[in-house]
Amino acid sequence: LKWNDFPKNIAGSFQDLKDDFCDVTLASEGNHQINAHRVILSASSPLLRDMLRNNTHSHPLLYMQKIKARDLTNIVTFMYNGEVNILQEDLNEFLSLAEELELKGLTGSDPPP
Repeated sequence: LKWNDFPKNIAGSFQDLKDDFCDVTLASEGNHQINAHRVILSASSPLLRDMLRNNTHSHPLLYMQKIKARDLTNIVTFMYNGEVNILQEDLNEFLSLAEELELKGLTGSDPPP
């Protein structure tokens, strides 16, 4: 048996559950905080997966030093939606951050399908 709409359903579920069952908080400059899900962060970034794997706290707070609130919001939006709109003048900084976080879908480190 195969659920043909599985990828579409999962992507929609990620968006629907964005504010429910969160188990990690990301913080950036200016004390901007975003609640998220370990499983989404881990699936999107090997670096974050390693950080979360080594943290046994039930709801860790990850301080993302030197990251602007706007960039953190855009990164999380990309992780949940698979896309994000970035202003041209912010693109290089966003892509640099994506590379630093080893963000799947935006870096050369994605494994082949």
